Amino acid sequence: KKSQLAMGLDLKGGMSVLLQVDLRDFLKSLAGNTTDPLFQQALDKASEAQKTQQTDYITLFANAWKEVSGGKTMASVFARNETLKGKINFDSPDAAVVQTIREMADGTVDETFKRLKQRIDKLGVVQPNVSLDATRDLIMVELPGIDNPQRARTMLQKSAKLEFWETYRFGDEGINQALIAADNKLRAIVSGDSSALQAQTVRDTFYEFPIGANGQPDTTQAKIMKDSLRTVTPQQTAGPLLTTLSMAGDNRSVVIGYADKNKMESISNHLNRPEVRPLFPVDLVWLWSRKPVGEAEGITGSAAGKYELYAIKKFRNQDKPRLDGAVVVQASEQPDPTSGEITVSLGMNNEGARIWAEMTRQAYEGGNREIAIVLDDEVVSAPRVINPIEGGNSSITGGFSLDEAKDLASILEVGKLPAGTRIVQESQVGPSLGADNINKSLIALILSVALLCAFMIAYYAKGGIVSVIALLANIFFIIGTLASLGTVLTLPGIAGIVLTLAAAVDANVIIYERIREEIRHGITGAKAVVTGFSKGLPAIIDANLTTLLTALVLVYFGLGPIKGFGIVLTVGIFSSMFTAILVGRLLTDWWIERGTNMTYSHPWSEHWLVGVNVDWIGKRKIAYLISGVIIALGIASFAMRGFELGVDFKGGYSFNVQFDRPVELEQIRPSLTEALGGNPIVKAVSTENTYNITTSYLINDQSPDVIDQVTAKLHEGLQKAGIDSKLEDFRNTDGVGTHITSSSQVGPTVADDIRSSSLQATLWGLLAIFLYLLIRFRKWQFSLGAVVALFHDVIITLTFFSLLHGLVPFSLEIDQAIIACILTVIGFSVNDTVIVYDRIREFINTYAGRPKEEVFNLAINTTLSRTLITSGTIIAVVLLLFLFGGGALKGFSFGMLVGMIFGTYSSVFIASALVVDFTKEKVITGQAVEAKPAAAATKVKATAK
Repeated sequence: KKSQLAMGLDLKGGMSVLLQVDLRDFLKSLAGNTTDPLFQQALDKASEAQKTQQTDYITLFANAWKEVSGGKTMASVFARNETLKGKINFDSPDAAVVQTIREMADGTVDETFKRLKQRIDKLGVVQPNVSLDATRDLIMVELPGIDNPQRARTMLQKSAKLEFWETYRFGDEGINQALIAADNKLRAIVSGDSSALQAQTVRDTFYEFPIGANGQPDTTQAKIMKDSLRTVTPQQTAGPLLTTLSMAGDNRSVVIGYADKNKMESISNHLNRPEVRPLFPVDLVWLWSRKPVGEAEGITGSAAGKYELYAIKKFRNQDKPRLDGAVVVQASEQPDPTSGEITVSLGMNNEGARIWAEMTRQAYEGGNREIAIVLDDEVVSAPRVINPIEGGNSSITGGFSLDEAKDLASILEVGKLPAGTRIVQESQVGPSLGADNINKSLIALILSVALLCAFMIAYYAKGGIVSVIALLANIFFIIGTLASLGTVLTLPGIAGIVLTLAAAVDANVIIYERIREEIRHGITGAKAVVTGFSKGLPAIIDANLTTLLTALVLVYFGLGPIKGFGIVLTVGIFSSMFTAILVGRLLTDWWIERGTNMTYSHPWSEHWLVGVNVDWIGKRKIAYLISGVIIALGIASFAMRGFELGVDFKGGYSFNVQFDRPVELEQIRPSLTEALGGNPIVKAVSTENTYNITTSYLINDQSPDVIDQVTAKLHEGLQKAGIDSKLEDFRNTDGVGTHITSSSQVGPTVADDIRSSSLQATLWGLLAIFLYLLIRFRKWQFSLGAVVALFHDVIITLTFFSLLHGLVPFSLEIDQAIIACILTVIGFSVNDTVIVYDRIREFINTYAGRPKEEVFNLAINTTLSRTLITSGTIIAVVLLLFLFGGGALKGFSFGMLVGMIFGTYSSVFIASALVVDFTKEKVITGQAVEAKPAAAATKVKATAK
C-alpha cells in the first residue's frame, strides 16, 4: 500500500508547479549587501542570461563578473563577510571563490527543497510528488487533488521570514512634519519650482493645562512644556506624496498613513528618494501592512480598504532584527478566547524567550509602545505592549482565516526558506477531466493488450501463448518497478506503457521469425529454439539499446510528465528484454522438457511473406523523389504556415474552458481580444463545448497573484460575450456551468528553457545513435545512412504538423509531448533500421562476391515479415491510442502514427538505400573476421537443402 503507483495530475486532477530557486538575494547576502556597482551589474547580467540559458545561476554570475569586473577580483567583494572567513580571503583567486559560493549555493538549494517538502507534507495532500533539478535550481511540485490553488501558491512561495521590530509613531522625531517637508520637496522637484523650497522658521510651543475643579483643563494656568524652532517649507497644495498618502493625524498612532494598493509602490519610491531620505531618521525603514484595513478592525470611512504604512525602527541601525523566526519552536492556530479572532500562537526557545522579554519590557516602560510583527517584509500586526511577556509565548493576529492561520503555523514551524522561490510554470487539471483521461487511457491500454495477445496467438500458435504470458508478466514488472521507484504515472506514461508492450512484441517476433527460419531449413525441436534465441539476441540488443538511448535523453532533458515518459520507456525496455529473452526462453524450455511439441505457426501463417523477392534497392530513386517532394512541401509550409506552438514553447497562459451550452468561436473571440489586449488564440478542442484559449497577457508579470488576474480578465471577456458565470464558479476546475477544466502557466524563462532543451535532446539523441551504430557496425556508411533516415522521419513528421494544424479537429501544437513523440519515433525507427542492418551485416559475409544491391535486397526481403509484423502491431496500438486515448493524447498519437509509417518506409528506402549509394564497391567483399559464422551459416543452409 505504501508503494502503490501514484497517479499524475492529468489522471487525478490537481496542480503542478515548477519553482525557480532565486539565488540572487543569496549572493547579495554573501556579499554583505554591498553597493558595488560592478557587483550589481554582474547580478543583472546573470538574471538576464538565466532567461535563455540552462546553466545554474552561480556559473552565470561568474561569467557575468568576468565580463564587467575589468580585472577586479571577486574576493574583494566576498572576503569581508564574516561567515566566509577561512574559506575566502582577499588573495583567493576567482575560481576558488566561485567553487566556495557554488558549494554554499548547492546547500542552500537543497535545504530549500527539503523545507518545501516539509511544508507540503503539512498541506495534507495525498501522494504529493516533489523533485529537485539541481543543475538548474528548479523544484517540481505536483499536488494531486488540491482544491485551493491560491493556498498552495502561498505555501510554496512564501519565504516565511518572521521578524519582530520596534516602531516609530506618527509624532516621533518630527516624522509628521518631515512628511510635509518631503511632499514639498517632491513637488518642487517634479514641477521645477525652486521657490517652493524657500524655507521659513516656525516656533512650536507645547502647553500642559492642570485640571480644574470642574474636571476640565484650566487654560489660565498653562505651563510651557516644550518650546522650539523648526524650519518648514510653505505648502500651498499637496504634492505627489500627500495626494496619494493619507496621513494618520494622531501623534500617538503607530500607523503613519493609509493608501490604496495601486499607490503603494509609488509612495515607497517617493519616500526612498535620495533627496527625501535625509528628512527622516537614519534607522527608519518603511513597510506596508499585509492586508488592507477592513470592517473587522472597526475602521470605516476614508481609511477602509486601504493599506497601512509603518515606520520600522532598526535595532542599533542594523538590518537584522533583534528577534526573528529562527527562535520559533512551536506554532499553532487557535481562536482568541476574548475576541474569537483566529490567531497564531508561538512558542520560542530559551534565547528567543529572553530577547522577547527584553523587547516587551522596554516597550512597556517606554509608554506601552508597539512592536511590529513582520512576515516577508509585510506588517502582519503591530500590537501595543501592555505588560512585559515572559516565557517566550506570544500570538500573532492579522485577520487570518482558519486555513491561513493553519498554513502560517506550519510554515513557521518548518522555518523560513533559505532562498526565495518563484513560480515559473503552473498547470491545473480538474478532477472530472482527470477521471475522463484515465478512463479513456485504460480503454486504450486494455484494447492494446487484447489486440497484441490475440495476434500473437493467432499468428504464432503455441509460441504466441508463451509470448502472451511473457507480455502479461511484462506489464506486472513495469508497473511494479514504477511503483517501487516512486514514479508518478501520467497520461504520457500510459502511452509509454502501451508503446513498450508493442516493443516487447517486437523482441518475440525477432526470435520467433528466426526459429521459423531454422525450421524451414530442416532444424526442429529444441535445436531450432536454441539457434533462434541465439541468433535473435544481437538484433534485439541493438534495437533496444538505440531506443534506450533516446529514452535516457528524455529523462535527462525532459521536465515533469515528459521525464516520466522517459522513465517509463527506460523501465519498459529492460523489462521487455527480460521477459522476452529470459522468461520466454524459460517457459519454452519447460514446455519442451515436458514433451510438448512447440509450434510457431498455423497452416495459414507458415509461409506468409516467405520467398519474397522484391528489388527494393532498384526502386530507391523513386523513393528519393517521393521523399524529396514531401520534404519540399514541408519546408514551404514551415516558411508560410509555420507551427502552432504550444504554451510550453512560447510562454503565456493556456485555459481549457468548458461552456454550459454550444458557443460559436466568433461569439467569444472579439470580446476576449479586447479584454486580454492583443490576439489570444482561441480554438475548439475535441471535448464537446470546450475551447482552448491561449494568451500572453501579463506574461512578464512575476507577482504571486498574476494567474488570478489573468483568470479574472478572461472571465471579464467571456461575460462581455454574453457568457453568464460567477467568477468563483468559473475558476473551479470541478465546477458546474461554464468553468475552467484545466490551465497552464509558463513563464518566458521556462519557455526558452524548454525550447532549448528540446532542441538539445533531439540533437543529442541523433548523435548518440550515430556513435553507437558507428561502433556497432564499424562503417560510417551505416551510421550516416541511419541518421539521414532519422532526419528524414523527423522532417516529414513535422511537415504533417505544419500542413494540417488548424485543419483537423484536434490540436497539433508543438509542445513537450510532441518532442517526446519525435524522439520516440527516432528510437523505434532506428530499431527497425538496425534489424535490417544486422541481417545485411550477416549476409555480407555469407554472400561475399555478389553485387551489393542483390545482398541488400536479400537482407530486406528476409526481414520483411518481421518489419511488417512489428511495425503493423505498433501502428495498430498507436491507432488505438489515437482513437480511444482522449483529446490530450491526440497530437502525440497522430505524430507517432505518421512517424512509424514513414519510419518503416525509411528503413528500407532511405537507410539501406543510402548505404548502397555511400559504398563505392560494387561487389560485396566480406570480412575475414566473420569467416567462421559465415561458414556455419552456409553449412546449415546446405543441410537444409
